[in-house]
Amino acid sequence: MAIRIVRLGSPRAAGEVLRLGTVRRPPRGVPKSRFATGNWYDVWFPVLAPSHATLKLRRSVDSAAGWRRFARRYCSEMKRPEATQALDFLAALSRRTNLSVGCYCEDESRCHRSLLRELLVARGARVR
Repeated sequence: MAIRIVRLGSPRAAGEVLRLGTVRRPPRGVPKSRFATGNWYDVWFPVLAPSHATLKLRRSVDSAAGWRRFARRYCSEMKRPEATQALDFLAALSRRTNLSVGCYCEDESRCHRSLLRELLVARGARVR
C-alpha cells in the first residue's frame, strides 16, 4: 500500500484505487462528469493546494532562489491545522490502501507535489 505522486490527466497505474486532485482549480474545459474517467481525479482536495497568492508566486519562478521562496511559502501554508490534518490522514491511509495525489504541472521538480511528497514522507507515509 502506498501513495503515488502523479501528474493529473496522466494514465492511471495498475492498482491505482483513488486519485486526489491537490489543485486550486478544476481542469479547464473538462466537464465534471469526466474528471474521473479522464484520469484527472476522483476527489478534489484543494486543502493541500497552494493558495492563490502562492500560485501566483510559483508562476513567476525563474530561478533557484524563486523556487526556494515558493517552497518556503507553500510549506508554511501546510502548517495550518486543516492542512496538517489532511497530511496526517493521507499518511495513515497510505499504510492501508493505494491512492494517488497530484497536480497538473509537467515538471514535478518545480511543482508543489514534490514538496507534498516530502511532507508526506516526513509524516511516515508510504510513498511510491
